[in-house]
Amino acid sequence: MKKIFLLVVVISCFSCQNGEKKAKNEGEACATDSTKSKKFEMYEMSEMAALMEQMYVDNQRLKERIKNGDSIGAFPSHFLKIHKAVMTDDTENDAFFKEQAALFIKAQEQIYKDPANAKEHFNNGIDACISCHQKKCGGPIPKIKKLYID
Repeated sequence: MKKIFLLVVVISCFSCQNGEKKAKNEGEACATDSTKSKKFEMYEMSEMAALMEQMYVDNQRLKERIKNGDSIGAFPSHFLKIHKAVMTDDTENDAFFKEQAALFIKAQEQIYKDPANAKEHFNNGIDACISCHQKKCGGPIPKIKKLYID
């Protein structure tokens, strides 16, 4: 009886170990198959896209300062890179874009030159963003509209 019990225990141990190895190997095979069939490609923002994302964040902060009546601070000089930043599609850097970029910079600079009317100048800057994006790249318009100060 003891011999049969010992035999059952030994067989059970070996079969459990084989099952674990098999499951582990099957999992590795699945992982290997999925990595072979899907190649991960990282999206890399253009210089202009990264600049616009940064300008958005800066304007969110500025909006809060204006709404709270806090000090406006200094004009962020990196905004001026809008004239030279490399775009995803170089053909988009045309006369229309250059005109809109100049209007945006002018409105942004006015916020800092005339803080008494910061809200008006800020919203003019947002208008310039939307005006350009209506012609160039409409995707971010809903996000940009959230910047308006009521």
